[in-house]
Amino acid sequence: MPRRVLEGKVVSNKCDKTVTVIVERRVRDPMYGKIVRRSSKYAAHDEENAWKIGDKVVIEECRPISKLKGWRVISGKTTRESQVKTSNESAQDRVSVKRVVAKKRR
Repeated sequence: MPRRVLEGKVVSNKCDKTVTVIVERRVRDPMYGKIVRRSSKYAAHDEENAWKIGDKVVIEECRPISKLKGWRVISGKTTRESQVKTSNESAQDRVSVKRVVAKKRR
């Protein structure tokens, strides 16, 4: 039996050698006929810790690696920058917005 191959987006890389991939699919509602998006999350094995949040990856079904991991990343496309901001960057953004608002009030 062939192994399943899915394409999705990395939403978490906090665990060591593991990424969480969200796979979206579109299905038609049986009663109303409207097309609805459904999504599923998969824990996939990433040996080199190479994939970052926001990267598009292709995962393949494999033997169970742990309790939740039964998939591995086989290829993908990296984005230039990670979508996640550090706490220092987000704090700087908040400060700059406050300063702009204060200047406009004067």
